[in-house]
Amino acid sequence: MNILVLGSGGREHTFAHQISKSEKCDQLFVAPGNAGTQQIATNIPINVNDFEAIKKAVLAHQINMVVVGPEDPLVNGIYDYFQNDDDLKRVMLIGPSKKGAALEGSKERAKEFMMAHHIPTAAYQSFTAASLEAGKKFLESLSAPYVLKADGLAAGKGVLILNDLAEAKQELENMLANQKFGEASNTVVIEEFLSGIELSVFVLTDGKNYKILPTAKDYKRIGEGDTGLNTGGMGAISPVPFADEAFMQKIEERIVKPTINGLQKENIDYKGFVFIGLIKVGNDPFVIEYNVRMGDPETEVVLPRVKTDLVELLEKTSLQQLNNSTLEIDERAATTVMVVSGGYPEAYQKGKEITGIENISDSIVFHAGTSEKEGKVVTNGGRVIAVTSFGKDYQEAIKKSYQNVEKLHFDKMYYRRDLGKDLA
Repeated sequence: MNILVLGSGGREHTFAHQISKSEKCDQLFVAPGNAGTQQIATNIPINVNDFEAIKKAVLAHQINMVVVGPEDPLVNGIYDYFQNDDDLKRVMLIGPSKKGAALEGSKERAKEFMMAHHIPTAAYQSFTAASLEAGKKFLESLSAPYVLKADGLAAGKGVLILNDLAEAKQELENMLANQKFGEASNTVVIEEFLSGIELSVFVLTDGKNYKILPTAKDYKRIGEGDTGLNTGGMGAISPVPFADEAFMQKIEERIVKPTINGLQKENIDYKGFVFIGLIKVGNDPFVIEYNVRMGDPETEVVLPRVKTDLVELLEKTSLQQLNNSTLEIDERAATTVMVVSGGYPEAYQKGKEITGIENISDSIVFHAGTSEKEGKVVTNGGRVIAVTSFGKDYQEAIKKSYQNVEKLHFDKMYYRRDLGKDLA
């Protein structure tokens, strides 16, 4: 079949890498793609939110399956757009309906869903500009640190964790009255802070059946020792060493099953990935957030560990026959190190030539923010390249990733050198 992957980052390059290995894939397209996807697929220069242009490409290239990488098109209703179009409804689209995507599109909606289906999460309240003073009063009732979440999509940067009450009140005002995150912070969710260690659990579901994919832990902060600003992710490790069988059983019984049952009870059409951001408090799992697609850079360690034909899994998902498939996982650990542009996640320059990619061996290179210019690979984003490696454990895998990262060069290149140290 002909397959189109939507997106341009490391996650989409990883999807393309796995899909290209399948005998079921005839032609592979990525829109808009990057310099890495260009080597294994045909890039189409289309914006992921331009549904009309996507429709034209799907019909022109006789696409049978569309795999949606980022959250934006899902929250904007691409699944519904396909379902409501006579020319497109035959196409398998991997991703939830607009109603399902609201679990990521609105923090408030996600919290309401968790409460309705008795899924363990932190206590919370939501506020708007009209209830700003009530929000400040609610902050006074909590103990530090204070967690403020912009309700809408803010490119992974709409969550603030603050230790000072006065600062928390000021930031609440900045978000609600001064639109710090634009429309995303028209509503702000304030929730109690849960102290523990985080992990991500990925579930593939056809809306009725599900498969739990490998766990992963990503590193969000730009600085070593988990300091500095939040980023889209500086690296990831899979599996998570502390998520043993007993803990995974708690996750499945208390969180995964009630989530999938909740989707069914609310008649939500959901054929795709559920990314559950969790925190382990003591020995119990609590949900921090839902995402309605695979995470990045977690995809770069989760999908390479999936040995089952990915296209076959996605096809069964679309046909609601996931119960008829077997998920085979590579027992080895995988790690990825994200190499970023100097200045990221704030201002950074693009167009810097990248050298040394051809010298990397025994690791997989996933392009995140790259493009090709006059035959050379250049930087085209904040997060530039992810280097993924396998090992008998995460220590061996991370060592291999670091050895290969050192072969890469571009102006003001930066990466964290402490990944996995918190797990030792």
